[in-house]
Formats: sequence, structure tokens, C-alpha cells
Amino acid sequence: MAAIKTARERAREELTREIKAEARRQLAAQGAQQLSLRAVARELGMVSSALYRYFPSRDDLLTALILDAYDALGDAAEAALAAAEAEGADRRGRWRALAHAVRDWALAHPHEYALLYGTPVPGYAAPQETVAAAARVPLALVALLREAVDAGTAPEAGTRVPEGELAAQLTAVADELSPGLPPAALARGIAAWTQVYGVISFELFGHLVGSADPAGPFFSFVVEDVADSLGL
Repeated sequence: MAAIKTARERAREELTREIKAEARRQLAAQGAQQLSLRAVARELGMVSSALYRYFPSRDDLLTALILDAYDALGDAAEAALAAAEAEGADRRGRWRALAHAVRDWALAHPHEYALLYGTPVPGYAAPQETVAAAARVPLALVALLREAVDAGTAPEAGTRVPEGELAAQLTAVADELSPGLPPAALARGIAAWTQVYGVISFELFGHLVGSADPAGPFFSFVVEDVADSLGL
């Protein structure tokens, strides 16, 4: 049975939501680099010292916004995957659902996407606590790669086999995420994922204007092309 929250706890949660909502408005208006605790406090009619009891520094507030964004993206992607699986989709269908869910979320939340995958905020380093949330969507792709490898549909490594430092890096990552996943398969997965995110970023930041605009058909082409390359 869930514990009943006190009025003080409920009030704190509500004000925390208001602080983050105002911070998101400032992200949309000015970008993450200009985010200021003093400005947030001023817009909410608070003194800065009161806001510091909720977020001791700008970096703490940024971390909270980043965690919320990663979790919102993860929720959207996992919901799309679950819906596709419930409909009996194969690996390719689930990959398609995953990729389009990421794009849909990005288009609906461009400023949060930019916070996650845009220009780094000077002086800010994301703490370890953000790693699990950030990994939710990539782990879904790794699971599909694992299925393709186990089913024998993933392409053979051919002449392009990771060696040296790259092989060691990929083996360490595979051992952590999916033991036994071939380094070449993981390398293709990472390359594919960066390609998908690259198309989304180009679309959001206006780099496809005059070429593949609107970008929906091009994105769908890339998603299918990536599925071929991964054996999905």
C-alpha cells in the first residue's frame, strides 16, 4: 500500500513541477546555455534562496530536466514497441515502431530533444545518474540486434571486422549490455542509431530544407535501409 503523502510533501512536489515547467519554457525561449535559477525564481515570484532549496545549482536543475526528457522519450519508445509487439509485429516492424516513436517525440518536444542531443551546455557534465535513463532507447535496439544475431539474419562481418582499440571498446560494451553480441553487429547497430538520430537532428535544426523537406519520406527510407543493414 502506497504511503500517504503529507501536505508539505505534496506542496513540494507541486512546486518542483512548476520550477521545471518554467525552466522548460526558458529552454524553449533562450536555450539551455541561458538557463538561470534567478530567472526561473523571478518568473515564479520566488526569491532565489527559496528555489535553491529545491535545486541547489543550475546543474542540478539541468540534470532534472535531462532525466525527465530521457524518461519521457523512453516511455514513448517502449509504449510504441509494446503496441507493435501486441499487434504481432516482426523485428522489422518493431524497429520501425521504435524509430518512428523517437522521431515523433522529438518533433513534439524539440527543445527537450536539443537538450539531450544538441549542443552541449558549457560547463555542464551529465552525472552518472543520467546513464540508466539515457540507455533505455538504445537498449531496445540492442535487444532487436540480439534477436537478429540469434536468428541468423544479421549480416556476416565480411571484410570489415573491428580490430584493436575499437574491438576492445565494443566487446566491453557488448559484455555489459548483451554478452556474446558480436562486435561487428554492435558496431553496425551504433552506426545505424547515429544515422537515425542524425536525420532527426538535421530535420529539427533545419538542415534538410531545400533537399528532403518535408522529411517524413526520407526518414522512412532511412529506417528501412537501416533495417536491411542490420538484418531486421
